Amino acid sequence: MKNGAPLPPRILTIAGSDSSGGAGIQADLKVITCLGGYGMSAITALTAQDTRGVWGIHPVPPEFVAQQVELCLADIGVDAMKMGMLCNEPIIRAVAKLFLWAPSPHLVVDPVMFSKSGHRLLDESAERALVELIFPLAEVVTPNLPEASRLAGFEVTDAAGMRGAAQMILALGPRAVIVKGGHLPGVAADLLYDGREFYTFSAERIDTKNTHGTGCSYSAALATALGRGLPLVEAVAFAKKFITEAIRHSLPFGHGCGPTDPLAAARALEPR
Repeated sequence: MKNGAPLPPRILTIAGSDSSGGAGIQADLKVITCLGGYGMSAITALTAQDTRGVWGIHPVPPEFVAQQVELCLADIGVDAMKMGMLCNEPIIRAVAKLFLWAPSPHLVVDPVMFSKSGHRLLDESAERALVELIFPLAEVVTPNLPEASRLAGFEVTDAAGMRGAAQMILALGPRAVIVKGGHLPGVAADLLYDGREFYTFSAERIDTKNTHGTGCSYSAALATALGRGLPLVEAVAFAKKFITEAIRHSLPFGHGCGPTDPLAAARALEPR
C-alpha cells in the first residue's frame, strides 16, 4: 500500500528493443504504464528499425539477459510477465533455466518470429527450443496467423483452421492459446482455447496501415490485465478492446506502417 492506495501490478517484459518506439520493449512499457502497471524490462536484443522495416539486430549476451530477469524477480518481484522477441536459442535456454525450480507468475508468450516487414526476429534453429522450453511455462501464447501456421504445421486460412491450430499448439504445453485472426478478411476475430472451450473475441476492422507493434501491445495489455487479477477470459476481452482502440487512434508517423497509440486507447477505455 502507498498512502492508502494499492500498489500497481508489477509487469516484466522480456523482449527486444525497437529504436522507433512502436514495438518491442518500448511499446510494452508504454502499454503497461498507460494501463496502470509498473513496468520492468529485460532486453534480449537491440534492433535498428523504423516504420519501414528492421535494418539491424544486435543480440544481448544470454547471461546478461538472464541477469536482468533474475534481478527483477529477486528484488522487486513480478505479478505477470510477457515474453516477446527472444532472438536465439542461447537466450531462450538462459531465460528458461531461471524457471526450472520456481513457477513463473502469469506468463504471456508472444511467439515473435518475424517482423511486420518480414524480417526474421527468431533464429530458425531456435524455434524448437521456444516450443520445448518456453511454451510449457506459459499461461497463454498469442500467435498471429503466420506464427500459428508455422507452429501447427499447416497454413491457417479460415476460422476452422484457427480452431485446429489452437488445439495443436495447446498440445505443445501452454495452458491456453489465442490465435489472432487479424490477417483474415472481415471482422478482426481472435480465438481463445483453454483445452475445454473455445471463445471468440471479435472487433471491427479499422481501415489503417498504421499497425506497427500491435502484437507487442496486445500481449503487454493482456499481461497487465492478468497482473491486475482479471481471469483469463476477461483479460483477453479487455486486451482485445484495448488493441482495437490503439489501432483506431494509430499515429501516421514515418514512411511505412506507423505505430498504434496506447495512451489514446487507455483513455478511450476509461469509465465515463
